[in-house]
Amino acid sequence: MMTAPAETLFLSDQETAVDLLYYEAVARTVVRLIRQSASVPVTIGVHGDWGAGKSSVLKMTAQAFEGEKRVVTLWFNGWVFEGFQDAKTVVIETLVAELRRARPTSTKVAEAAKKVLKRVDWLKVAQKAGGLAFTAATGVPSPDLLKSLYDGLSGLAANPGQVLTAENLKALTEQAGGLLKAAETSSDTVPDQMHAFREEFDALLDAADIDQLVVLIDDLDRCLPETAISTLEAIRLFLFVPRTAFVIAADEAMIEYSVRRHFPDLPASSGPMTYARNYLEKLIQVPFRIPALGLAETRAYVTLLLTQRALGEEAAPFKALLAAAREDLRRPWASRGLDRKAVQTALSGVIPKPVEEALRISAQVTRLLTDGTRGNPRQIKRFLNSMALRQAIADERGFGDEIELPVLAKVMLAERFAPDLYEQLSRLAATAANGKVPALAVLEAASPEGEAANPSRKAKTSTTAAAPELEDWLKSDWAKGWATIEPALADVDLRPYVFVTRDKRSFFAGVIAADHLEALVERLSGSAMAARSAEGEVGRLNDAEAEQVFDALQSRILSADKLTSAPAGVSGLALLARLRPALQRRLLGFLQGLPVDTVGGWAVTSWGGAFVEPAIVSEFASLQQTWATSATSAGLKAAAVASSKLKRAT
Repeated sequence: MMTAPAETLFLSDQETAVDLLYYEAVARTVVRLIRQSASVPVTIGVHGDWGAGKSSVLKMTAQAFEGEKRVVTLWFNGWVFEGFQDAKTVVIETLVAELRRARPTSTKVAEAAKKVLKRVDWLKVAQKAGGLAFTAATGVPSPDLLKSLYDGLSGLAANPGQVLTAENLKALTEQAGGLLKAAETSSDTVPDQMHAFREEFDALLDAADIDQLVVLIDDLDRCLPETAISTLEAIRLFLFVPRTAFVIAADEAMIEYSVRRHFPDLPASSGPMTYARNYLEKLIQVPFRIPALGLAETRAYVTLLLTQRALGEEAAPFKALLAAAREDLRRPWASRGLDRKAVQTALSGVIPKPVEEALRISAQVTRLLTDGTRGNPRQIKRFLNSMALRQAIADERGFGDEIELPVLAKVMLAERFAPDLYEQLSRLAATAANGKVPALAVLEAASPEGEAANPSRKAKTSTTAAAPELEDWLKSDWAKGWATIEPALADVDLRPYVFVTRDKRSFFAGVIAADHLEALVERLSGSAMAARSAEGEVGRLNDAEAEQVFDALQSRILSADKLTSAPAGVSGLALLARLRPALQRRLLGFLQGLPVDTVGGWAVTSWGGAFVEPAIVSEFASLQQTWATSATSAGLKAAAVASSKLKRAT
């Protein structure tokens, strides 16, 4: 008798082997385009936000070419080569090495590879010598080249007792002589060298006797700007080499950011598009955009993930649901997700308990999870992983029977998307004798949906003691929408849920688990110049890490002894919101919660460029108007009045 597999605790965050979102359609289209372009070079972009599923599309594309001897497929992860001095030459050398590996016994390939690698050596010299184009044309070493050699000799002269040895002098002489010899004997111009490189690489493909080289480039948007641009420049060398196909998975916004950082002197725009966008569009001939998940797709995805985790991907119910979901997602605009009716049909009317719970949770969290994550599959998966981990912790500590997943999911939605609401609920539940928050009854009955779902809620509100926080809750559309989700929480002891979710509370004490985040928070808490120096690190944060850094900075600011002048962390918080637009709403909420009797004018003047979304800009202007008329802090009021006058004048 076959035993049921144990429930998997963790849903892998790696590129998926099981296509839950029907991305195979995108991959098949990419593969078809590559095959149709076998005789010409083609560059394809697979675009989408961090965690949208780009790597999964690349993996499916690679699988489509497995076993084809006349097609060589290479997976190149730009992030792996972060820190190499010149990613451009690393890309080319990797391609050559892969071709030699595909034809290990071919002397023709070996000879052709040597010629290409010689050109790569020329590129290295060009990079080190800087002005080699001038040198190649005139035979005179360029100033850049001579400066490089001079700096090396100066380094020896600065500390001769330590490093000046016969071996060091010999090594430096050989290096300098090699560079000068390469520069002096090269009679070609840079365009000649590029043309020769393409011809020799084409000859290498001939020698390898292949129809096509397919290069899949992943994680480019996680790289530093220098690495990203260097990799793209390497690809540009191949734009006129037949039989090459590059598929680049990257977030367009991050690549554009890299272009702007690498070429800071470029004009802001060129016609209807920025220079950064023009650069990307000239490089990528065919862009594919992976869309964010809608409501129906999110509901199906959550149901499939929870079922897969509970039953395993080989279980018959999971396979049946996956087939039903794939059929349904062929026409996503007409889909209702894997609702109960669709699940009953797929499972012939018999719904196992784990699938029943998956249905309940997916129906519960879909709307807010879709809006909060902007339909991002990785963030959705991480939310479910966190929920499963917390249930497991409760089980191990012996109070797992006091945790109901639907309640935990609802509490976690507040924790993830409304941290201030979550903090208030946590505090009220922790200080209540029975762990209940009576004010929730008022919030849960504040909308027609709430009363319709549970008419008894309205009757309870008349005797409910209102908490001071209730006024803020009732002003929040998000809080009212969250409150209508079943189950109702007014009569639930929330203390077990607060305890099991309190891992995030460590951030409010100024402690961050990851060392690199702790170091980043320290830099962002320094001067404005120190904060600006952290731009690259902030740009590489994933969304969850950015949230953690925001929480830490917010906590540090609020714990300052005085708020009359800008506390440590204000410059960092402004930078974080400017580089991570998704945090603008949270920054506005932070400002709305500041005590207007003790805060200084920095609350008005510290956010240049942080707010760009029109709706948030308007709300911030309204907040300043409120401060201008009702703030009891003289500094805050004066700054708000001055800002309002300036806006009217412009």
